[in-house]
Amino acid sequence: MIHQLTQGIKISVDTSYNNAFYKEHKIHYAFNYKITIENQSNDTVQLLSRHWEITDALNFTEIVDGKGVIGFTPILKTKTKYTYNSGCLLISPMGSMKGYYTMFNFSSNQKFNVIIPSFKLTAPFAIN
Repeated sequence: MIHQLTQGIKISVDTSYNNAFYKEHKIHYAFNYKITIENQSNDTVQLLSRHWEITDALNFTEIVDGKGVIGFTPILKTKTKYTYNSGCLLISPMGSMKGYYTMFNFSSNQKFNVIIPSFKLTAPFAIN
């Protein structure tokens, strides 16, 4: 599991390989990731948006920006966690993801970015 702490917000990421399948005459590799966002600060915060950079082993990078995560913009009071599962498709059996969440701090009325650490996506058969 990968961890990153930014301004009292801890991001933990766990990944898994799901399967391969054909789509639009190409093989695609499906990966799942589980992210836990833990508010270790003394302030209540809300996740507003996400920014992802998804790169495969062929050096193709996809940028994904959007509101919230999986349709939610969770509010995290101090010492609480929010966990969600999502996934992505790559056209190679290896790649990586990184990015950031834009959060709002209710105490300071300020937005800030929380780093999502870079993490690997690797199909087990691609390791050897």
